[in-house]
Amino acid sequence: MTCPPSAPERTGPVRTCVGCRQRTLAAELLRIVARGSEPEGFVVVPDLRRRLPGRGAWMHPTAECLNLAVRRRALGRALKVSGGPDISALDQLVGSMAERSHSDPDGGTPTVTSNSEKNRHEHS
Repeated sequence: MTCPPSAPERTGPVRTCVGCRQRTLAAELLRIVARGSEPEGFVVVPDLRRRLPGRGAWMHPTAECLNLAVRRRALGRALKVSGGPDISALDQLVGSMAERSHSDPDGGTPTVTSNSEKNRHEHS
């Protein structure tokens, strides 16, 4: 007896979302890093190109996962920073992505792609 053909599985690095704690392909998650110094405090910024220096954390680009991460204080632990980091830049990005997904006729989940990834796909 042979197995029926199945859809090809996507492979790649797997990361855990700091909000919902689900393990997902890194390509579907948003990388975030802490920028700044101790006296001024830390700012959590999205790393769309996935190239910023420093310790990174990963999360789904949704308001739900961001809210869970903030409520659980997971951002500071994952990024190894003390105090309450400023998440305004991250909140703004996630909010704008949510607005785009509401206006998306397909109703699909928004994905984060960097310009280099877009160029790679266009030239393939």
